[in-house]
Amino acid sequence: MNDTASNTRQKALALNLEATTYGAFAEIGAGQEVARWFFSVGGAAGTVAKTISAYDMAVSTGLYGPAQRYVSRQRLEAMLEQEFAQLLERLDNGRGESKRFFAFADTAATRSYGKPDKGRGWLGVRFQAEPRQEPSEIIVHAHLSDYSAAREQEALGILGVNLIHGAFYRRNPVEDLVAALMDGLSREQVEIDMIQLSGPAFAGVDNRLMSLQLVELGLTDAAMFTADGHVVQPSEVLYKRPILVERGSFRPATKLTLDLLDRAREQFLEEPGVVGQKPVVLAEMTLRNLTAIPDADHSDFLARADILCALGYDVLISRFEPYYQLAEYLARYTDGLIGLAVGLPSIGQIADEKFYTDLPGGVLESIGRLFNRSVKMYVYPTRDPVSGLIRTLDQTNVAAPWDHLHKLLLEIGRIVPIRSYDESYLSILTLDVMARIKHGDPAWESMVPPIVIDIIKARHLFGWQPEGVPTLK
Repeated sequence: MNDTASNTRQKALALNLEATTYGAFAEIGAGQEVARWFFSVGGAAGTVAKTISAYDMAVSTGLYGPAQRYVSRQRLEAMLEQEFAQLLERLDNGRGESKRFFAFADTAATRSYGKPDKGRGWLGVRFQAEPRQEPSEIIVHAHLSDYSAAREQEALGILGVNLIHGAFYRRNPVEDLVAALMDGLSREQVEIDMIQLSGPAFAGVDNRLMSLQLVELGLTDAAMFTADGHVVQPSEVLYKRPILVERGSFRPATKLTLDLLDRAREQFLEEPGVVGQKPVVLAEMTLRNLTAIPDADHSDFLARADILCALGYDVLISRFEPYYQLAEYLARYTDGLIGLAVGLPSIGQIADEKFYTDLPGGVLESIGRLFNRSVKMYVYPTRDPVSGLIRTLDQTNVAAPWDHLHKLLLEIGRIVPIRSYDESYLSILTLDVMARIKHGDPAWESMVPPIVIDIIKARHLFGWQPEGVPTLK
């Protein structure tokens, strides 16, 4: 028996032998792979109250109500609600004092003869951490990438066992629960791009930090949360919509940062493929931006996230470095226009070979991968720190022979200058703002929007201290 099977068996058996855990399994679309583990290891009568697999759509609708899509968070939540409620209704009076009830559910689509695309699924567990306690819940979304439907089903079964085991045995610290979801699995098999934890077992847990951990651990390349702080599976927000994104450290978001995005959005909304639609506007923070600063920790990440959310922006956390990786990722979810709002220095990086040593085709390949779809860059000017002169996209110098490529992209409208901008913002530098905050120089307040000032002062972010309190030296 291989190590993966042995470990999964041990987890399922530990739950079967635990006298207090008792629950229902509802699985749609990929067999009953999770329940199968509990039956195969022995002792299932102590854990399994019920299993059900409603494959027929009419049957599924009759049990759980209508849904726009059967592989969706909506369907999963309906399954968890129904199965957990039935457990309590039928068993709580007789066993509620000694049992921690749970309902596990998944709804998935794996590869098939008529649908060779990679699989995906929603999995969740609603459970009582203690007998008769209000339920807690874990929901995850996974992409299944194995080479056959059978292998994807096996991976789903292992992930489901890890999820239930983690709910009862790996909650503290919660970071261990997230990491343990991939026990016995590889990224080549499974990608987890959303996790949401709720209920008394996870009091105080910030799901945005859990999203960050998914990216930090390499469980996914990107995770997303909305301006209201809710974590989402990216397709829930991005599907078939125009997308405009700005990459940055946002430490903190400055007037220049926001003017760049606002001006880019003005031009983006005038594009023929965008007119009349409501685009998604994203602020992207990469791991490089999050880890390049020595004193930046998880609380620092949350501070930036809170500011961006207060400004009304959805946030994408990613592992991407070159822009083509970001564009390829977004193109998984939309066939609409993808706009990249960038500062002028980013244009120089696009034609710098040192960023593409991993690509056989170097700069040419990266440009081809970036612009082989509906992608347009909106480029904000900069002020030369030596001469003080403003440099725009039209005036920038690109080293030969890439200057010809630069001219071509300009001529065909794949890179366009941002014409309307505020010259007074061009001297604002994020590092300068941070230094002024830390050293008590009130000039920083003129460099950021009022709402950012209020948040920084209210929470003493980025080293800010009230007047009269010693500042950092």
